[in-house]
Amino acid sequence: MSTIDDVKAFLAARGVEVWEFDVPTPTAETAAAAVGCTPAEIAKTILFLVGGRPAVVVTSGDTRVKGSRLKQALGWTGKVRLPQAEDVLRFTGYAPGGVCPFLLPPDVPVLIDRSLRRFERVYPAAGNDRSAVPLTVDRLVEITGGREADVCEAQARTP
Repeated sequence: MSTIDDVKAFLAARGVEVWEFDVPTPTAETAAAAVGCTPAEIAKTILFLVGGRPAVVVTSGDTRVKGSRLKQALGWTGKVRLPQAEDVLRFTGYAPGGVCPFLLPPDVPVLIDRSLRRFERVYPAAGNDRSAVPLTVDRLVEITGGREADVCEAQARTP
């Protein structure tokens, strides 16, 4: 299991800083309030199980992953579902609310949704629910070894 200290050391070696907050940041809205940006600029990291296999999607805080697009991007079949909390920890090494795209097990593919390209800078978590990492999307792809894909759609806004 990776800790925020592990992530901080990993990112520091790559010249990237980690911001830590006194308030919890487990959702795009709470993270955006702490960072001082819009929820859309938060790069939420979500674990999915596709036919029982784990995959991570990093996407904008204002989007929703489409299961059919996720399966197509991965080339996998089977039911797409969100895991239970214990599965999140088991497959990623992070607790829900603090999952980040860094230091994931090598057998867990990381897809970076193209919706993030709208922003100059995005803010994924750093391994706990009180952190953020300011990065360009290019740097996020480089550091995570992720692959860009189009797996999301904008969420409908409620009036």
